[in-house]
Amino acid sequence: MSCVLQQQYPQVGSRDCSVSLPHSSCFNVSSSPSNLTFGSRLHQRSLTLPHKSNASPFRTTRILAAYSAPPPESPAKALRRILELPGVHQGPACFDGLSAKLVERAGFQYCFTSGFSISAARLGLPDTGFLSYGEMVDQGQQITQAVSIPVIGDGDNGYGNAMNVKRTVKGYIRAGFAGILLEDQVSPKACGHTQGRKVVSREEAVMRIKAAVDARKESGSDIVIVARSDSRQAVSLEEALWRSRAFADAGADVLFIDALASKEEMKAFCGVYPLVPKMANMLEGGGKTPILSPLELEEVGYKLVAYPLSLIGVSIQAMQDALAAIRGGRIPPPGSMPSFEEVKEVLGFNSYYEEEKRYYSNSSQLSSEILASSVYNLQGTSKNAEPKDQSPQDPIVEVITPEVYNNYGADGSKDSFSGIWSRKLRIKITGRDGFEKLDVSIPAGFLDGITNIVPALGGVNIKELLNEAADEMGGKQLLDFNDTMGDRIQVFLE
Repeated sequence: MSCVLQQQYPQVGSRDCSVSLPHSSCFNVSSSPSNLTFGSRLHQRSLTLPHKSNASPFRTTRILAAYSAPPPESPAKALRRILELPGVHQGPACFDGLSAKLVERAGFQYCFTSGFSISAARLGLPDTGFLSYGEMVDQGQQITQAVSIPVIGDGDNGYGNAMNVKRTVKGYIRAGFAGILLEDQVSPKACGHTQGRKVVSREEAVMRIKAAVDARKESGSDIVIVARSDSRQAVSLEEALWRSRAFADAGADVLFIDALASKEEMKAFCGVYPLVPKMANMLEGGGKTPILSPLELEEVGYKLVAYPLSLIGVSIQAMQDALAAIRGGRIPPPGSMPSFEEVKEVLGFNSYYEEEKRYYSNSSQLSSEILASSVYNLQGTSKNAEPKDQSPQDPIVEVITPEVYNNYGADGSKDSFSGIWSRKLRIKITGRDGFEKLDVSIPAGFLDGITNIVPALGGVNIKELLNEAADEMGGKQLLDFNDTMGDRIQVFLE
């Protein structure tokens, strides 16, 4: 987009001097009358405007121009850029938003979703075809929204025939995936390194990839299509190599044969259309494919490497260890889990608080704090107490109940409650999570009024409790119970 800068020269003529710039940027006017600086966040450009030596000085002119930021890079474009980079690129497999976020925080450029791991984490079931298209799209959208790196989605066998494949590809595009992995297995499918795998015919397998390419075109997308064949174990290596060539001819961007049984077979596969990127699957814990280092995989000819079980595997082990510790009356040792502060940092609490400040308003802040205070916060004052520093962040909630004062002998009568205003009660509330919510001392005469703050005390016969404890020394516990929210409420006589 071009923008036009106009600067008038007084007393030089009636015509204006205009400069057209084929670049959209932010303008800054320098102190020199004839030098204008054109800058953006990325760079600056300087322009000198000619003028006659006897011309009057420039008038101060406000220059406005529109800045057009480049459109954000699509996930598919980001993934294609990775495919063009030299070397082999590792992609751990995630199964939810948190695991994907950890992959990104670890510095990886992209990641996969693992149907095996999602079936385990979401359903607690084996990867034998239980997961539906809708469940995978829903889980995938949560994953892609949690990270900024491109994600390759496990599309299984497309969940049906070629028409189903088209719907699957379009759904994965809408979910934000950068790529989709499609295999040639029958339904129900099976995990690549387990028994009982069967594949569809050559014709149907190729048609699935063609349908995926058509769906991409119809959507105006450039999603990366990863074509996987499971025919190495179901039929033979030769069949898997034939299908890989046919998938590339049909328009697949990346080729993948699962469960290759040796380094020699891996080399034979990478020899098929060498310019088409190849994907390797390093199944941790003992699969059919030998585990090679990234350097070895690069030498063989691979471009992408998936690690499907690392995150779900260590998660299972860590949870088992933690549960064993809790079962034994302990908690997991400090070295086995991050601190609470580290957990909050990973989940983005600190970033949330920083961004929240942008939308701060005094009225909303005060309203939220009054609401919070009305539940469990009470700050009492007495005649001899020193006033505390107050701020909008620490509002004081006053509870005024004159009738309580009179009913409890504050007028100097000699009934059993005549000394109640000289006694104090301590109210302590501990949340079900073990953290303290409230610990405050108030004059005993205010206990009726505090039911507005602690509703759980509303059904307590306060007068009877105080009557029974009239001659007790300080420290006696009057109440100890859990409310409907699971919080522990204790009342002590001081």
